[in-house]
Amino acid sequence: MKKIAVIGAGSRIFCKTLTMDILATPAFCDAEIRLMSRTRPKLDEMEQFISKVITENALSATVWSTTDRREAIKGADYVICMIQVGGLEAYRCDYEIPLRYGVDQCIGDSMGPGGIFRGLRSIPVLMDMADDIAELAPDALLLTYVNPMATCCLALGKSPVRGKYVGLCHGIQTTLDLISRYVGVDKEKIDYICAGINHMAWFLSLYEHGSRRDLYPLLKENMERPEYYANEKVRGEVMRHFGYFMTESTGHLSEYVPWFRSSRKSLELYCDEPGFGGESGAYYKYCSMLAEKYCKSSDLAHSDCKLKARSVEYCSYILEAHTTGKPFQLNGNVANDGYISNLPHNCCVEVPMFVDSSGFHPVFVGDLPPQCAALNQSNVTVQTLAAEAALTGDPELVVQAVALDPLTSTQLTLAETREMVKEMLAAEAIWLPQFSGKKLRSTPTISIPANLERVDVPLDPALAIVHRFSELATPL
Repeated sequence: MKKIAVIGAGSRIFCKTLTMDILATPAFCDAEIRLMSRTRPKLDEMEQFISKVITENALSATVWSTTDRREAIKGADYVICMIQVGGLEAYRCDYEIPLRYGVDQCIGDSMGPGGIFRGLRSIPVLMDMADDIAELAPDALLLTYVNPMATCCLALGKSPVRGKYVGLCHGIQTTLDLISRYVGVDKEKIDYICAGINHMAWFLSLYEHGSRRDLYPLLKENMERPEYYANEKVRGEVMRHFGYFMTESTGHLSEYVPWFRSSRKSLELYCDEPGFGGESGAYYKYCSMLAEKYCKSSDLAHSDCKLKARSVEYCSYILEAHTTGKPFQLNGNVANDGYISNLPHNCCVEVPMFVDSSGFHPVFVGDLPPQCAALNQSNVTVQTLAAEAALTGDPELVVQAVALDPLTSTQLTLAETREMVKEMLAAEAIWLPQFSGKKLRSTPTISIPANLERVDVPLDPALAIVHRFSELATPL
């Protein structure tokens, strides 16, 4: 009987999906499901639903719930984490405060001020949980779905669970579905290599299984047709200029690069679709709608309890492979131990990997195309600073992370960035205890009089010689 701890089980949609996937897996028909959340109402509803699933499908599995994380983790074989520290209240600050400063986010959970602050809230909790796992369930595997995925997994790479955790996302599976439709080949018949960072991994190759037909020419040809391009303007435009298709939607990708949300003109041209097609605050509005809906009534009580085919989420397949020893291939987020050789060591990378009874086995990818690595690096730099800020509680690192964010840097001066960060730190202080008692440096505006007499700074003699020679140089 495998013991599976689900941390953040108040997530009605995601917890329901993953637990039903697990219970639909023969290897876990007698599993012990441990649900943990900080508050009881949602937790009780989820426990009642899972109990009903077990009963109606005549399983020998068991389920119980607790608000004590350590109790849930103790002796567990697997820990699945799906927390969102601060919930909708913190998320509102992530979206609304930057918007007042002119930083328009569609999703705001991975990059941008919203993604950075979500990481600041999440990482301390994840690190405490990693310590709990090391103490109470040292052989357990940790599967985390917590965003910002790359920033959080970068921090976990510094924790006791290094080598025994994986960050999971469904961006690659859903993008493969889209590519399959764009090239007219069943996804099961497409061989591919995809690697990079979470939410910006690149399909480096696409071949039809058997014939080995390269599908990239057809994908690129179809993306030039308006009826295809209109569905994925941002990803399509990036592929047109950088050569490769990547793993996130217009709404996500538009925040990770500087070209699509930097002006009203670019927003109207590339992010004009509603919802996750680029609309301002699309994900925050969606989460608000769900919160209001579930506040009035819970769909769980009336949900279908019959187990069906498993979803595309990797979770149950990983647990099955580790339990049975039958290997499973996936793409996961792990610390970069040289798997992508032109991205920094220890940053978080999303790479092909296998899992079997001995654990996770990431695959060596080598160098990404330099233009793809450069785009990834622009995000990795921000992730690295944000993770360090979360771990040390240094507010100056927060300013530096936000200032280097590809979207924020198109909208704000450094002084404006500092003011926005100061406001966000104050608004979210309840969820950011590591910054308690710490203040940002004051950088008042320096007034320059119109009749200022500048300080005459002599040029270094050696530099003066170089400067003189450059003046005398004969133009080619």
